Amino acid sequence: MGYRGELLLGILFLLIGTVMGAAPQGGGGGGGSGGRSDALTPSDIKNINYSKWCMVSIAGVVGATLAYKIAYALQAKLRLLLCLGNEKQQYWATPKSDIFPVVKREILWAPLFAKRHNREFRISRAINVGTLPTRFQGLFLIAFLGVNFAFCTLSIDWSQSRSNVLREIRSRTGVMAVINMVPLFILAGRNNPLIGLLKISFDSYNLIHRWLGRIVVLESLAHVVAYTINKVDITGWASVGVTIKTSYSLQMGFISIVACAILGLHSPSILRHAFYETFLTAHILLVGMMVGTLWYHLALSGEAWFVYLKATIGVWAADRFLRLIWIIYRNVSTKMARATVEALAGDAVRVTVTMPRPWKFRPGQHAYLYMPSIGLWTSHPFTVAWSESKDVIKFGDKELSLHRQDIMTKEKPTMSFIIRRRTGFTDSLYRKAMNSPDKLFSTTVFAEGPYGVSHSLDSYGTCVLIAGGVGITHQVPYIQHLVQGYRDGTVAARRVTLVWIIQSPEHLEWIRPWMTSILAMEKRREVLKIMLFVTKPKSTKEIRSPSSTVQMFPGKPNIGTLLDMEIENKAGTMAVTVCGSGSLSDDVRAFVRSRTHKANIDFIEEAFSW
Repeated sequence: MGYRGELLLGILFLLIGTVMGAAPQGGGGGGGSGGRSDALTPSDIKNINYSKWCMVSIAGVVGATLAYKIAYALQAKLRLLLCLGNEKQQYWATPKSDIFPVVKREILWAPLFAKRHNREFRISRAINVGTLPTRFQGLFLIAFLGVNFAFCTLSIDWSQSRSNVLREIRSRTGVMAVINMVPLFILAGRNNPLIGLLKISFDSYNLIHRWLGRIVVLESLAHVVAYTINKVDITGWASVGVTIKTSYSLQMGFISIVACAILGLHSPSILRHAFYETFLTAHILLVGMMVGTLWYHLALSGEAWFVYLKATIGVWAADRFLRLIWIIYRNVSTKMARATVEALAGDAVRVTVTMPRPWKFRPGQHAYLYMPSIGLWTSHPFTVAWSESKDVIKFGDKELSLHRQDIMTKEKPTMSFIIRRRTGFTDSLYRKAMNSPDKLFSTTVFAEGPYGVSHSLDSYGTCVLIAGGVGITHQVPYIQHLVQGYRDGTVAARRVTLVWIIQSPEHLEWIRPWMTSILAMEKRREVLKIMLFVTKPKSTKEIRSPSSTVQMFPGKPNIGTLLDMEIENKAGTMAVTVCGSGSLSDDVRAFVRSRTHKANIDFIEEAFSW
């Protein structure tokens, strides 16, 4: 999980323990009782119980997911140990049960409806309405919405007076909104410890974060509406304005709910995608305003639920503190981290970052890059396409040491990215490179990371890696790792096939230096096959296959035919990974789902939504 994840996980457990210990045991929540046991009401007791059950239910979901992931990892480890040195791996080639393939096909990998999942709904090139969740994600979100609705309405005596019902609704929805802010902030953090613990992608957590935010907005609005209706019923509309003007606590609550409502209105995908950098800055400012004023609202009201807000702020502060410490440690030394930016064909740039300190990276991970000369304080995530660090010999000025550790030192590590030109930051980066001498420039950079889940492919006998365009950056490190593992006898892979779909042969220049290194690796020809598909060649003369293991074809691939060929010649369990456009990912998903009965196959999709 890494030092950052382990440290933040420890902080998280400490915060949860503190919250559960400090949560009201026999008082509070009554809007001014200040936590005194003699001020308890039946409504307070219900809120106390439901708040704890809410935290327990969240912990239960995490625990159940962790148990499944541990069992899955143990099975993969056992498969790897039994498959080392086994060429056919026949025992693992077919499913051992008819149930799990159906579960994977109809629930875990299934799109919400027919086929569409990662393909975006677009009104125009500039207007993006977003994507649909998978069927499993949809079921989880429906369940989570149902649980929140139940916690907000259960045990309310609807036969009592309207005033008492509204008072209970106001209290319950307010409590639930504050409690839900704890997981809301955890899932928003880059150092979210659950990513490494549960091996679930940031993309999935981001989806849950967005829906949690909507739930918090709805519960906050219900809290305010219930209070307002009750106030109007008792003393009329005029008293609402008077109360707000005379109560500092309600003034802070009013500002908090306004900020909360604006957060809900400015967060839909159509606005988030069209003005992302503006959205992000406004989002952070509004969240700060909402949390800051809510702090005073709860503190001045004497609410016992104040402890959950403290936990929320603690999570946010821990994430930001760790990020700051690691950014300084990774990038600041006697020399600062530097980035060399080179413009490439196909509206892309290759960014090579030289780090002043050691950097550990695993395939599939990404980093956030800050380039003050291009984007000021903003940072953007990019997949690490290549990373290397070599031992070099350094001689002292006076005498030569006879000890190896004294003369061997680590060269400053480098990591490389391929960044496709889009809008905003990437457009500015590309234009600066194009306008520089030799289409190349160097600048100060701050790299933050690495982040993300690295899916282990070590236990799979057959690996099919499919990439579209710049999605190749996700697959190249896996290819290097698998070929090296095959050479060293540390992975089960016996067939590794890379399928890369590009528009022009010019795009091959993006990764040429790294693929040259991979193609020169020992035993590469025995395990690796590369299939390049050029969808828009200028002429057929551009389509040339260098060898039998590196082949080039015009047009788009027939994914179904390719998968059938691999299944027919497979060794052991099969993994199919895809990183590319939404339509490509959806096509691959559909073909893999239709073949779960033919092979013991796993599907891994790499996507990054925001």
